[in-house]
Amino acid sequence: MVTIGIVTRNIHGWATTQLTRAIIELGHETFPFNFRSLYTEIGESGYKVFSNNVDLGEKLSALIVRPLGRLSFEQAFFRMDTLHLLENLGVPVINSPKAIEIAINKHRTLALLSKSGIKVPYTVVTENVNEAVKRLSFEKGIVVKPLFGSKGLGSFLLKDRDFAWRVLADLRYLRHVLYLQEFLKHGGRDIRAFVVGENVVAAMCRELPGSWKTNIARGAKPKPLKVTEEITEIAVKAAKIVGCDVAGVDIVEVEGEKYVIEVNSQPGWKGIQRVTKIDIAKKIVEYVVKEKIKR
Repeated sequence: MVTIGIVTRNIHGWATTQLTRAIIELGHETFPFNFRSLYTEIGESGYKVFSNNVDLGEKLSALIVRPLGRLSFEQAFFRMDTLHLLENLGVPVINSPKAIEIAINKHRTLALLSKSGIKVPYTVVTENVNEAVKRLSFEKGIVVKPLFGSKGLGSFLLKDRDFAWRVLADLRYLRHVLYLQEFLKHGGRDIRAFVVGENVVAAMCRELPGSWKTNIARGAKPKPLKVTEEITEIAVKAAKIVGCDVAGVDIVEVEGEKYVIEVNSQPGWKGIQRVTKIDIAKKIVEYVVKEKIKR
């Protein structure tokens, strides 16, 4: 019997219930559990990882990881270390802890994408306000983002150099790293490509006219989008660079050129599911069973 675990903040959340349904419909056993239920026992003969008194190394054929959420550094290290420990016990973890660690860090992700030939926005990451202001042009606008974060939360647009210097100095005083991107005028529209393995199983446009933020969580409307060879090539390559088996790749098109903005290693798909007939949860589970579980 194949048993697929789902580790999540909320076992009743939409994505978790979709995965649970798909696992059961495909004839497998599901074991959803909360991050907070995890604990590790370490002794003379090694270690075991448990959830609710269940030995996960023995129980699970594979584990799907949902978003970790807002955490303290201790919580983040503990949860990521525990995923590494499970992987070391032979449990396939999707996405791998290494991929999650890369993708969750915008700085590292963008650098790897650029080095591998993926077009990305001009970006400066620094703790030095003077270097940041000196190296950026404010004619198009500068997007300030948190180094870690999602759904557009905490991002804002600056167009005045003097005002920017004051804001960035305040962020620096509060010990924030400055992650600054040249704004790409995308017309309130971007693309989300949902990657599973070697394929983009679904794609959508997110549109919010008059706004520079196009996140569904910020009010953008999903529109169906035909998956082209170009989108597939860019999105699958970006996911592979980061090491993700499953990813949401965000792309903007400016003057005929496509730029990757982010690679999300724990993507939601409620918005994109509304505009496609593809059962995305089943695609994820089918991939896990076929490609990740050793028979």
